[in-house]
Amino acid sequence: MTTAILLQIQEAAQLITGSPNENEITLPIIELVVKGGWIMAIIGFLSLIAFYIFFERYFIISRASKEDKNFMNNIRNYITNGKLESARALCVTNNSPIGRMIDKGLSRIGKPLNDINTAIENVGKLEVSRLEKNVAGLATIAGAAPMLGFLGTVIGMIRAFYDMSMAGNNINIELLSRGIYQAMITTVGGLVVGITAYIFYNILVARIQKVVYKLEINATEFMDVLHEPAK
Repeated sequence: MTTAILLQIQEAAQLITGSPNENEITLPIIELVVKGGWIMAIIGFLSLIAFYIFFERYFIISRASKEDKNFMNNIRNYITNGKLESARALCVTNNSPIGRMIDKGLSRIGKPLNDINTAIENVGKLEVSRLEKNVAGLATIAGAAPMLGFLGTVIGMIRAFYDMSMAGNNINIELLSRGIYQAMITTVGGLVVGITAYIFYNILVARIQKVVYKLEINATEFMDVLHEPAK
């Protein structure tokens, strides 16, 4: 009696602690992906593109967002002292969207302030468009991947019903599992890739907006510097 109770307690403890079961069947992720069929190959390819775009853009945007806190102070001093060439040399050395934008403004000094402001804005827009290169691709993947997953679901269910109709009275779980596997796996794969691409897209957009904000601040400060001698 006592032995039986101890055995029951031991079995309950194994269930609570999640002790591994010798008869447990595991299915490798690669095998699951293969069961998803050719649509999983497309979804996998889209995931590679998404990761490439994200990391490539992330490093470029991070480099563009770096700012020398003394940059505009030095530009102000050079302009005040009439050292425009030194100011332009500093912009070239800075090698950033802000540096290229200010350099364009320096090259237009002597012309009407509206023309200088327009030139700066055009360079700023060009720099932003460079940062946004391929970012729209992440938005496309975020929308396309789940739809491909749902397409795989429909194809998998069609396959399952087709196999069922062709089997006649010999229907079994193994026969139906191929279509059901494809249906479920492609759905999960498409959603995972779509959600990941959506998160990547929003991260990059947020970082680009910070760069745009810095460009606007520096453009305004530069124009204020040009207005100072007229005071």
